[in-house]
Amino acid sequence: MSTKSRAVSAKGISGYRPYVTRAVPVGAIVYCADNTGAKSLRIVNVTGYHGRLKRVPAAAVGDHVTVVVKRGPPELRKQTFGAVIIRQKYPVRRVSGQRIMFEDNAAVIVTPEGDLKGTDIKGPVAAEAAERWPRIANLATMIV
Repeated sequence: MSTKSRAVSAKGISGYRPYVTRAVPVGAIVYCADNTGAKSLRIVNVTGYHGRLKRVPAAAVGDHVTVVVKRGPPELRKQTFGAVIIRQKYPVRRVSGQRIMFEDNAAVIVTPEGDLKGTDIKGPVAAEAAERWPRIANLATMIV
């Protein structure tokens, strides 16, 4: 029998993260909610996703994804960036029992270090994303 123990869970290492339904699949077009100039983004990869065979990877609020700029200035179009999902249309159930949903699916572009590429966030930010990304919480005008 092996001596390795699986007692240490990822929950204790990265902090408690409540379950959020993954409702934004790869290939989805999301609104860019920062002031980088990009208007819409297409999700091409979900960072750290481990899924089932032939299941389309999907992201939830607070997840880091790789995106391609679909609409925006010519110097940004067809470029890949990292982004964080800050809103999703599908309802998110909170620990208190309430459900919250937004009008659109939205993301903000981030640098590889985790800083925001823009200097402002348009619209509300889900509390689940603000807890995981403190720099997003600092720039958010409204956290719901």
